[in-house]
Amino acid sequence: MKINFRLLCSLLLAGMFLVSCGAKKQVRTTKQKSNRTTTTPNAPVVVPEDDKVTTTTTIRSTDKVANYVEDFKDVAMQEMKLYKIPASITLAQGILESGSGSGRLALEANNHFGIKCHTGWTGGRIYHDDDEAQECFRTYNNASYSYRDHSLFLKDRKRYAGLFKLEKDDYEGWANGLKDAGYATDKKYPQKLISLIERYELYRYDHMALGKVIGEKPRVIEELKENNTTSFTTKYVVVKGDTLYRISKKYAITIEQLKKINRLKSDELNIGQVLIVK
Repeated sequence: MKINFRLLCSLLLAGMFLVSCGAKKQVRTTKQKSNRTTTTPNAPVVVPEDDKVTTTTTIRSTDKVANYVEDFKDVAMQEMKLYKIPASITLAQGILESGSGSGRLALEANNHFGIKCHTGWTGGRIYHDDDEAQECFRTYNNASYSYRDHSLFLKDRKRYAGLFKLEKDDYEGWANGLKDAGYATDKKYPQKLISLIERYELYRYDHMALGKVIGEKPRVIEELKENNTTSFTTKYVVVKGDTLYRISKKYAITIEQLKKINRLKSDELNIGQVLIVK
């Protein structure tokens, strides 16, 4: 048999070419698989250090009374500027009446002073057990409206008129006067107000509202100089039903002494009249 060497060489060359191409294709495929990456659908996004956003958190006190004061001191000072009621008294009353903002009336009705509906109230109402079952109390859209209504409640009622004749920052006079005028039935109400005011230094907000230098506890009682001696006075605001006899018994002073230090010419008293009793 004769072998065509030329044809055999051609076939051998073609076979080598095919093998070479197959090897290159296999290498390319392997390379593609080695570079393939997968993505997790909910993978967290890593933010470069320079792009991170820093947030600050206001740290609240663990004392809920202190937090209440911080929340409402500005409102109380504004009311003092407008209606002459010491901010310290307003804040102390709010703390007592609302349980530092945690009572039901405060939370559900924005009523921080326990003001009842009374005749003529046309606003929202909520019913709550107090002196009697399911009494009617006022509701407000915002706590600041409760503060304004508290100011108007005191300003518009004659029995509190004498309080507005006191020194603007006389929180002791206001505390006692509120009790004497019938604002609260608790005999210790004045002491509770004064204790809160002095413990949390609420008198500072009276100073701020009046534009005074903020300092130590103000001297509410005044010096009275007579016969070259110095004594201190305590004031009392006359309310309905008061007599010189009743007041003299309350403060352990004789009627004659009471008339003398107040320069009274008769036994008649007027509601709202301010008397020096000590």
